[in-house]
Amino acid sequence: MVSEEAALAKFLPIIGWLQQYRRQDFNDDLFAGIITAILLVPQGIAYAILAGLPPQLGLYASILPPVVYALLGTSRTLSVGPVSVAAIMIASALTAPEIQALGTPAESGLILSAEIGAIMLAMALLRMGSLVNFISHPVLAGFTSGAALLIIVNQLPQVLGIKMPTCALDVGCYAQAAQGFSPATLTISLSSLALLIFLGSPLTRLLKRLRVNLSLVTAISKCGPLLIVILSTLAVSYGQLAGYSVSIVGPLPQGFPTPAITFPDAEKWRLLLPYAGFIGLISYVESVAIAKVTANLRGEKIIPNQELIALGSANLTAAVFGGMPVAGGFSRTMVNFSAGARTQMAMLIAATLLGLSVIFFSSSFENIPKAALAAIILVAIFRLVRIKHIIHTWQYDSGDGMAELATLLGVLVFGIEQGITLGIILTIASHLRKASQPHIAVVGRVPDTEHFRNIKRHSVETWHHLLLVRIDESITFANVSYIEDYLAGELKRQPNTRHIVLILSAVNDIDATALDALEIFNQGLQALGKSLNLSETQDQVLDKLEKTDFFEQLKPGKVFARTEDAVKALG
Repeated sequence: MVSEEAALAKFLPIIGWLQQYRRQDFNDDLFAGIITAILLVPQGIAYAILAGLPPQLGLYASILPPVVYALLGTSRTLSVGPVSVAAIMIASALTAPEIQALGTPAESGLILSAEIGAIMLAMALLRMGSLVNFISHPVLAGFTSGAALLIIVNQLPQVLGIKMPTCALDVGCYAQAAQGFSPATLTISLSSLALLIFLGSPLTRLLKRLRVNLSLVTAISKCGPLLIVILSTLAVSYGQLAGYSVSIVGPLPQGFPTPAITFPDAEKWRLLLPYAGFIGLISYVESVAIAKVTANLRGEKIIPNQELIALGSANLTAAVFGGMPVAGGFSRTMVNFSAGARTQMAMLIAATLLGLSVIFFSSSFENIPKAALAAIILVAIFRLVRIKHIIHTWQYDSGDGMAELATLLGVLVFGIEQGITLGIILTIASHLRKASQPHIAVVGRVPDTEHFRNIKRHSVETWHHLLLVRIDESITFANVSYIEDYLAGELKRQPNTRHIVLILSAVNDIDATALDALEIFNQGLQALGKSLNLSETQDQVLDKLEKTDFFEQLKPGKVFARTEDAVKALG
């Protein structure tokens, strides 16, 4: 019975935290849920429009998918719903000519949700949760910065009230597009931007100086997007701005979405599948990364494979109930966390509030100006452009810095999928380069100790007939030639050497190719009257070598437990 309960709790993590749920937890979750719900309406609509989808797909994706994640997810504070980076990737997919030719964007959005969900569940079935480790942080940071810049450029027409020209170098076309400029739209945009900026850090600092309660500070500062939506909608509805070419959201379907699967087009499924793979992978990696940030702050644990199940199920739910693809959102999650959310009950409350809003007040969303939504997106996304991060990464590791910069430029120049692919290829190439040229040091003994250090960094004692070499990497087919060349170079510089001692304390493995090369190298040394010796060899390496006749071939060379023993025996 206990094992059955444990298995059920493993599949439904909500059971685990509900068993320990307290009244104070609910009070905290209620407050956080209300604050997070304030963000769901403007962000849901804004990110749907950013993706090129009808606004209701963003709202619907913010209701039931978070509920499904709350049941299955292992993060207690991750806020699941439409996100900006996935939205720009969806927009990239939907603007592909072959996709546009096969039907409406709404149908394509639902197919993407279904395919992303199916891909994530298949990955979970294959226990591929560790894939989260195969996209390095520099590549993810470069992609995020590049995608954020694309989003900013994408939103400029909404801010200015013009249509983005698609006429390459035709100056006349740009002039014609500029004629559609709307002063009223620009006024709404700039006013919204100014108010959002003020309601951020400046207001927070002011309220803290006035010693306002921290929870109230969080509540007030995070109400900015909703306040912008209310004020701009009132301006359009009662300020006669609609007559000045202000683009608005427009009519939305009334009531709660009914479950339906009405997109059987096999050709579109096939064409969208590669896009779904990329969007699903990036959404998963970002979601887990965000979940780990808040989990680490509270000593909680994220289970990557269970996250695949939760996010996959949430996306399938979005597809069935008319929503766009979903993932963990950074801004909503941090708002949820900062507002004091203790568990996913906060998101259940937020989703319930949004569901009631969609059922009873969806007509109130019609006059929301797109310019105000664009301002909300710009303020939320601007912090994701991290150019300084590239500089810091480059200073620490030029290979990672190059991969991050190449990913950013690749996203901007070639496209999102190509940029990510380029970054991953460069990261792998950098890793292979490092693995093929491991750090090797000739070492000597620190006087009056048994410690051995690099002769280029420390004042140590050495021996003219004894060469101590420490290899700081596993010896494999990729680097054994480099190691041989290094040893040959040292022997050429020190021709009186009679004994070579390889210090293998950092060597976790010696593969078959490397073993063959070491045997040949040892034979060459013996022909010259020199010996090859090993010291500090790890147990798993010794176990592998004992299965061969290497130790017999090594004689008169020996295997020493400590480098100090080798020096005493051979010195």
